[in-house]
Amino acid sequence: MFSTRKVNSDYTWVGADRRRDAIFEGVFPIPHGMSYNSYLLLDEKTVLLDTVDASVKEVFLENIDSVLSGRELDYVVVHHMEPDHSASLMTVLDKYKNATVIASQKALAMIGQFFGREVKSIAVKEGDVISFGKHSLKFIAAPMVHWPEVMMSYDAEDKILFSADGFGSFGTLSGTLFSSEVDFERDVLDEARRYYTNIVGKYGPQVAAVLKKAAEAEIEMICPLHGHTLVGKDIQLCLEKYTLWSTYTPEKSGVVIAYGSIYGNTESVANAVAAELCERGQEVRVYDLSVTDNSYVISDVFKYDRLVICAPTYNSGVFVKAEQFISELVAHNIQKRKVAFVENGTWAATSGKQMAEMFAKSKDMEILDTKFTIKSSSNDKAALVEFVKNLL
Repeated sequence: MFSTRKVNSDYTWVGADRRRDAIFEGVFPIPHGMSYNSYLLLDEKTVLLDTVDASVKEVFLENIDSVLSGRELDYVVVHHMEPDHSASLMTVLDKYKNATVIASQKALAMIGQFFGREVKSIAVKEGDVISFGKHSLKFIAAPMVHWPEVMMSYDAEDKILFSADGFGSFGTLSGTLFSSEVDFERDVLDEARRYYTNIVGKYGPQVAAVLKKAAEAEIEMICPLHGHTLVGKDIQLCLEKYTLWSTYTPEKSGVVIAYGSIYGNTESVANAVAAELCERGQEVRVYDLSVTDNSYVISDVFKYDRLVICAPTYNSGVFVKAEQFISELVAHNIQKRKVAFVENGTWAATSGKQMAEMFAKSKDMEILDTKFTIKSSSNDKAALVEFVKNLL
């Protein structure tokens, strides 16, 4: 049974939801599933904009067939070659044998790498325009957002930006399509932030460059490859958030406390720090790094302006979960944050110094010299208060 949604009179969403997968890209938890978006244009020519993950291929093919209603498929636009968007490409081309692929030169090379065959194709670059009748697509190079071959495209007739992985989100659509059909800021924005910060966040300068290009166009709709089609006030909301995220600018004042604890003593101090901060009117988020996936913590680190990491000394190093978290955070190019450390060590507390050293490659970070040192456990209220004052 096909399940499609009209984007407008000429474009139709022909993608699919997937709820059975617990992990996306083998890394990120997706408790609410994932949408794989594809759009089909019916004009003088028929144009499929991207394909989908192999896991939803069958319903995707049914959707295409139902919308074409016997017409041939003329073109397939490949904005992004990552397999969650291209795994069904050869199946589509085998079914619609006269279709021509439109993609960047780098994407066409990747088609050969992934599938070992050549396809009938048109290579496009920045500024190229292809007409399909009433509608034309202007192509916008978006390298490293978040692969080097990525193109976005803009339909000036309907003022639609097809944004590839940009402006995407974790989670299924569950029958909805437009951001106006949900409370986007309340129910989706956190997953949009987690998606951006963990998948695209490393490439802030490249995202900022694309945002500058997008600002030159009048946009009434943004169609990403995951998540809701953005309309109305949600377009401006997401553009504002992307401007902050791509420049590593905190959204708001607050403190993320991320801790690793073996037997509970470091956890107790983390909770005491949280309580002291809350008494002083601070917004606080506390995470146990042994329980919470790093993607959620990293998302909140992008949101707030201060970070406290609490970790025992472990095998003369940093407790493994805290070490992994810091490594991921640094790899995501985090900047412009104030960071403080709580270290624990029954006989040799060295984790604080080592954690600070892990941020050596990070730019524009204020690393506090004053650490809160625990020897097994602590009831030193004065030291706690002084630590919090320095953080504030």
